[in-house]
Amino acid sequence: MYALILLLGLVWIYLSADENAASFAGTPAAPQRNFLAPDFSLPTTDGETMRLSDFRGQAVLVNLWATWCPPCRAEMPAIEKVYNEYKDEGFVVLAIDMTYQDKLSSVPPFVQEHELTFPILLDETGETARAYQLRSLPSSFFIDRNGIIREVVIGGPMAEALLRTRVEEILK
Repeated sequence: MYALILLLGLVWIYLSADENAASFAGTPAAPQRNFLAPDFSLPTTDGETMRLSDFRGQAVLVNLWATWCPPCRAEMPAIEKVYNEYKDEGFVVLAIDMTYQDKLSSVPPFVQEHELTFPILLDETGETARAYQLRSLPSSFFIDRNGIIREVVIGGPMAEALLRTRVEEILK
């Protein structure tokens, strides 16, 4: 009797197993605090390709935005200011335009208008938006020197004081 129950239990486990092991893989449903940031490889507006993993050892702000997004426009001056204050300490901004839902032709005028000096990357397919499970623009991920997400800010605009505080935390 016990052998039959054990056999049925093993058959049930086998048949109901999650083949991808997604339930127990240790990967969160969406990028979140204290988990490794999803890597990406995207072209810049200059035609160069950048990978997030290339910046391991530096503190990184990944900012997902679009030119038509009013909160994105509002927070860019603060991001630029904080970037200039901390870039010599190992702080990097990777601003990713959601080009798949934006006009590529709108990006250069936006960058020029806001005098942005950090890299502008282009998510032309939405692959990075899906990896980061984009829910709202702007969305910002503060990533420490080990590639671990330390803070997620959905929506905006972020205040300069909030930016400065988060950047100082990931620079530690």
